[in-house]
Amino acid sequence: MILFGTNPIAWSNDDDQTIGAHLSLDDCLSDCRKIGFDGIEKGHKMPNDGAELKAKLGEYGLKFVGGWHSTNLLTNDVETELAAMQGFIDMLKAAGSKTLIAAECSNTIHGSEGIGILDRPEMKGDEWARFTKGLTTLAEEAARQGIELCYHHHMGTVIQTEGEIDRLMAETGKAVNLLLDTGHCYFGGGDPAALAARHMGRVRHIHCKNVRAEVMEKVISENMSFLDGVRGGVFTVPGDSEGAVDFPPVLSEAARAGYQGWLVIEAEQDSLIRDPLRYQSMGYTALKQMAASAGLS
Repeated sequence: MILFGTNPIAWSNDDDQTIGAHLSLDDCLSDCRKIGFDGIEKGHKMPNDGAELKAKLGEYGLKFVGGWHSTNLLTNDVETELAAMQGFIDMLKAAGSKTLIAAECSNTIHGSEGIGILDRPEMKGDEWARFTKGLTTLAEEAARQGIELCYHHHMGTVIQTEGEIDRLMAETGKAVNLLLDTGHCYFGGGDPAALAARHMGRVRHIHCKNVRAEVMEKVISENMSFLDGVRGGVFTVPGDSEGAVDFPPVLSEAARAGYQGWLVIEAEQDSLIRDPLRYQSMGYTALKQMAASAGLS
């Protein structure tokens, strides 16, 4: 079955915590209940204890979708990374989720002020082999414990472009699943539908993020930081007429592949400028309609 989720970064941002500082966790969760979401991903205002998190979300009739786990495979040994991941796995299990969203953050710039988006890191030489081998090891251990590691390609990181995503899929074992993020794919110069057509067999999680192309082009042409792009409104929700991402072809590829699981509206905006209740309601309504038309139910 298809479940519809969201991410609290639409209310309170994790990378720039001044965005949404005026909103409480209860503000966020009450909005989610009003809109009708089935669940929500992890945010910095939520309890870090899994049992407490499950109970808190349960007060609002929400499931825990899963959460972001930063890997540091290019700087740490695999044993260190396995130990770091174990604590996160324990939290996921206690909170009732099996989705671990992984992204390599040893040298990421997506949370850095003053570093342009064009100056992001790229792997060279034997770094690729080190990374893909280590990620496969982590994913296999997670799978052994009933957890799906879903890799999140992301602006400002070593896995950003379509070519890098393709290589990641080619050089990792089958235990490494893909989180398909429509917005990060588009922002990185890719075609989300083409990416879905090639890799939907290994996609276990989908972020439905929209992009304002005019803002994106400004961020790239002026080599602004990722955070400046977020503050400038580069991202928005499905159904927003200002957005450029074409969702129906992606959802049709998902339906053809028999995708089951979460469709998550992960669209960070400045919540003082763009009201989360309004925008997330817009995204939820549009996404449900598009998913139904594509045959996802």
